[in-house]
Amino acid sequence: MVSSITRTQGAMAVSSGVEANGTKKGVGVSVPLSNITLPTTALFGTDGIRGHVGELLNAPLALQIGFWAGIILRSHSSHCGPIILGQDSRNSSDMLAMALSAGLTSAGVEVWYLGLCPTPCVAYLTSVSEAIGGVMVSASHNPPEDNGIKIFGANGMKLPKTLQSEIEAGLRGQISPPAFENNCGRHYNRSELITNYAEALKTPLGGVTLQGMKIVLDVAWGAAVGLAPSVFESMGAQVICLHNKADGDRINVNCGSTHLGILQAAVGEHHADLGFGFDGDADRVLAVDNTGREVNGDYMLYLWGRHLQQKQQLPDNLIISTVMANLGFERAWQQIGGRLIRTSVGDQYVQAQMQQTGGMLGGEQSGHILCRHYGITGDGLLTALHFATVVKQSGVSLSDMVQGSFRTYPQLLRNVRVEDRCKRLGWQECQPLQDAIAHASAVMGNAGRVLVRASGTEPVIRVMVEAEAAEVANHWTSELVSVVQQHLAG
Repeated sequence: MVSSITRTQGAMAVSSGVEANGTKKGVGVSVPLSNITLPTTALFGTDGIRGHVGELLNAPLALQIGFWAGIILRSHSSHCGPIILGQDSRNSSDMLAMALSAGLTSAGVEVWYLGLCPTPCVAYLTSVSEAIGGVMVSASHNPPEDNGIKIFGANGMKLPKTLQSEIEAGLRGQISPPAFENNCGRHYNRSELITNYAEALKTPLGGVTLQGMKIVLDVAWGAAVGLAPSVFESMGAQVICLHNKADGDRINVNCGSTHLGILQAAVGEHHADLGFGFDGDADRVLAVDNTGREVNGDYMLYLWGRHLQQKQQLPDNLIISTVMANLGFERAWQQIGGRLIRTSVGDQYVQAQMQQTGGMLGGEQSGHILCRHYGITGDGLLTALHFATVVKQSGVSLSDMVQGSFRTYPQLLRNVRVEDRCKRLGWQECQPLQDAIAHASAVMGNAGRVLVRASGTEPVIRVMVEAEAAEVANHWTSELVSVVQQHLAG
């Protein structure tokens, strides 16, 4: 059983502050604060710490983050367990992972290093083992030159803001580390644990198989290159796999969940039943139906939600989504007795609302789906497996299922690059932009809506306009983008 994961199972020590017999080799030394430049604004965004490698993210900073993450997680734990560490395929991930491990071990924490694996693998294994936390090195769907550090608590969920703040306070020299008896941890290779995660993905499906289905997978040169095809094949599916090598130069480049064109063409070429496009760390997924049409997170939530609703497994018929959820989805869900609650963009907000309301299904239009029946965090592989079984059990094609669900309102999303971090995060103080948003909203009334926000993962302001008529959405999107470019991007 996965829940029986222990400290010694198949472990191999790579670096050490303790002799094999358990005696200390020496007293660990706290990592010095040097060669680190921190932004004046908050370091943690909506999904950990993310930025350009060599600018915000470098080895000295990762060393410090590892040290302070170890200190804070250790301080808030009732036992001295390990921290699970994984990474995606980016060229910089090895460097950052090793620097993090050095920082964690200098905080007296044992590190279980998984190597290349999906982000949800780190979260899951953290939750079912004696680990006091988890760390994933990945910038998710961002381009290869970016990277990020995601930190999880002992429950496998994103680290609470209070603990993020404590780590940041340590990085800024505002607090001092407590005196622990042992300040030398050890680093172990534990890649064998990934198979436990793979089995856990399939277990909830019981005897259901994907026999007879032809499925195309685009794994985006990223973290799921070895795992995704093997899991689907073990479920009986015939698999065609795209971009199935770990390639740090090409992760997410014109492929995966952010660029579905190649996947769409492959589904048509192979006459497949459906396709799935994952992002670089496989915590999100989008689908393509048998005609090659994109099936985004709104449709996946609606169809999976209706399936759970029919099985009476969706309390209060509730789905949690974000402000990006399409009005067509919301109104169609309400028509079949469903209820939709919107949150800010970011899976952590969806997850928090699910915990607060008891909701069992939630997610984002971008394909970050959470189902608490089967998992504790957004998981692209888990979502894809369950969605494929929903399609098979329906007895009809995915295109027919989509056709019989709802019509989306035209929704235009434009990203405006704003390099100035202060301007980007302070966009709400820009009065000309506020006036333009108010005017557009007043003119459209109930026939549309406006959403402007600063990205938590990229240096952009996102402008979204949704309206019953495409020309109306196009007009107001152009107007608002112009205002952002004039007052914030210059």
